[in-house]
Amino acid sequence: MAEISKEVADKVYEAIEVAKATGRIKKGSNEVTKSIEKGTAKLVAIAKNVNPPEITMHIPLLSKEKDVLCVEVPSKEELGAAAGISVGTASIAIIEEGEAKNTVKDIIKKLKEQ
Repeated sequence: MAEISKEVADKVYEAIEVAKATGRIKKGSNEVTKSIEKGTAKLVAIAKNVNPPEITMHIPLLSKEKDVLCVEVPSKEELGAAAGISVGTASIAIIEEGEAKNTVKDIIKKLKEQ
């Protein structure tokens, strides 16, 4: 799983917001897990402050196995807000980027440079 800077985390939140409006996202560990298994996930974000951590422990391994980029963002509250829900969420998967396609490409590029 990629360690990311504050700048990249903000880009991930932005990509999720745009994908929610113009594409499709999946919210929550169960939905995210299914989308990775089906091969529909383009980018996966999991929150660092999930308690208990077992909720999302399998997601980075599954993402690696299926060759999907998985990033850890600092806050489940911000992740939930980016997804347009009023509660925190452990994980989000972008299924269809919509207008966030370039932002997702930019995130992948930045992480490969690190």
